[in-house]
Amino acid sequence: MDVDKYMVELGAAAREASRQVAASSTAVRNRALLAARDALDGARASLAEANARDLEQGRANGLDAPLMDRLELTPARIDTMLEGLRQVASLPDPVGSVTDMNTMPSGIQVGRMRVPLGVIGIIYESRPNVTVEAASLCLKSGNATILRGGSEALASNCAIAECLSRGLADAGLPQAAVQVVETADRAAVGRLIAMPEYVDVIVPRGGKGLIERISNDARVPVIKHLDGVCHVYIDQGADPDMAEAIAVNAKTQRYGTCNTMETLLVSEAEAAAMLPRLAEAYGQAGVELRGCERTRAILPEAIPATEQDWGEEYLAPILAVRIVDSLDQAIEHINTYSSLHTDSIVTRDHGRAMRFLREVDSSSVMVNASTRFADGFEYGLGAEIGISTDKLHARGPVGLEGLTSQKYVVFGEGQVRT
Repeated sequence: MDVDKYMVELGAAAREASRQVAASSTAVRNRALLAARDALDGARASLAEANARDLEQGRANGLDAPLMDRLELTPARIDTMLEGLRQVASLPDPVGSVTDMNTMPSGIQVGRMRVPLGVIGIIYESRPNVTVEAASLCLKSGNATILRGGSEALASNCAIAECLSRGLADAGLPQAAVQVVETADRAAVGRLIAMPEYVDVIVPRGGKGLIERISNDARVPVIKHLDGVCHVYIDQGADPDMAEAIAVNAKTQRYGTCNTMETLLVSEAEAAAMLPRLAEAYGQAGVELRGCERTRAILPEAIPATEQDWGEEYLAPILAVRIVDSLDQAIEHINTYSSLHTDSIVTRDHGRAMRFLREVDSSSVMVNASTRFADGFEYGLGAEIGISTDKLHARGPVGLEGLTSQKYVVFGEGQVRT
């Protein structure tokens, strides 16, 4: 296969399809989503057969157990994909909404209309269900998409794409609105991220290595986050029961997610009382503690923390703990070591809470809540295509609105500028 020629063909087809999808009505796009749902439901046998081929190849290639688990399309996971399509179809459509209308002294009315981004390239690993999630969000928001999944899931992704194509055809939309890259050649990724004439934005979903490569090499804007180094700060005077509940949940509810707390900061005024009870709770959960010198004076069983620990995303039952002198020092620590993902304060003081919200420079900043809430579903977005820690164009969980932009619209009655 001539990969360069193949990717250009995909890009050109996607660009043409994006114009037709952008011009389509909400009802037509919803019809495509629900028709794709029916097609997937009727193709369970072929999906299982394709997935079995991927699993067999994965075992032959020595994929580890967690990767094999993410690769498997169980009946329950297919059910989840079907429900996801239904939910996305039920979400409000942001495309075409006009806001901020104002009448100018000249008599013209000026506002902003929400419009699709165009063609979105999604690069992801392992989980075939991402094919459905990404395609449904892109389609609902009026975009075309080119999907490049991991080579280990190629057969599964192609089988899913066939069902999505049936849904598009049923609604009268171009099948090129959703295209799966049907080659495992890594050169396809390099070409996809270097076609600004065809692709408007890239969304990488996967490990840090993948996202770093995309960010460094892309000639197309990228929506991404690299790390989830999230903090909880227990302020002086914080409610101890609330502080314990939040700090334990933020770390132990799930270890392998990007919104899991990796560093706990505790005010010096609360450390002697809070750290022993937290250490007991973490000990019951099997969490290893790595502490600063002052933390180890209270918890001698904690492992000495190194400079590297303050910026580490463990994704494991390991927690860095530091005692800080003040809110100022907590904010300074977070802004120094945070990955700009999610950080939370536990406090009873409204003024200090508002300082934390204003001065912590992360995509999600919380007061008296677990960092585990940093998620598109929990934020009421219905679904998300990823998390962005960038400051342009989207920030935080990226849902339908994050897959659109705005343009100015002007209504006049014959006015001319003098």
